Amino acid sequence: MIPGLKNIFIDTGSISLFTARFFKELFKPPFQINEFFRQSYAVGYKSLPLVTITGFIMGLVLTIQSRPTLAKFGAESWLPGMVSLSLIREIAPVITALICAGKIASGIGAELGSMKVTEQIDAMEVSAINPYKYLVVTRILATTLMIPILVIYADLVGIFGGYVGYNVHGSMSFYRYFGGVFEHLEFLDVIPATIKTLFFGFFIGLIGCYKGFNASNGTASVGIAANSAVVTASLSIFIIDMLAVQITDLFF
Repeated sequence: MIPGLKNIFIDTGSISLFTARFFKELFKPPFQINEFFRQSYAVGYKSLPLVTITGFIMGLVLTIQSRPTLAKFGAESWLPGMVSLSLIREIAPVITALICAGKIASGIGAELGSMKVTEQIDAMEVSAINPYKYLVVTRILATTLMIPILVIYADLVGIFGGYVGYNVHGSMSFYRYFGGVFEHLEFLDVIPATIKTLFFGFFIGLIGCYKGFNASNGTASVGIAANSAVVTASLSIFIIDMLAVQITDLFF
């Protein structure tokens, strides 16, 4: 067998067992509630500045770039609806998830990788603490919960950025702009986008934990784990998004 192909099968089997262990440990007491809230704070609140800047720029740039084209066809009034639909359905979920993959997955991979290299995980096992439940389950749950919240926040900030972008070269009241947004926005536009962000968050946490928890000995492996977590998590986001688009097209 080709060595590269063999490694792919080994990694696939390992991460499948790692995922199965997560669901097994998820419902077993004790529940690390304090650690879960601490990780939720680290994942969610500490990512707000980056998500705010990214979301605002997405809405601003999309509006400024799209306005001349729509103006040529006399469809400038459609701009608020077009920007909001583009942000909510696709742009904000994917870009925000990629930003979080770079920040959160690399941080988790580096943190757990350094704990593995310095034998802190082994010390937890000796102390009768389940390191998987304390370190992995709490982080995966935190990313699964907080990434959708960050994406919804990015949607709102992006729509506001679109309002600012529209008023750079024109004039529209706040009430009229958001009236145009909600006129074209339907509830079913939000549901699929929100559901797929749950999977984005789950895989960002899962891959970051897997890479860090299975880091090999040596300080160089910490950097390798962090880099590999970002690349793999980013790739998984694109794959999930591709599948989500196909499923949404069939059922919605």
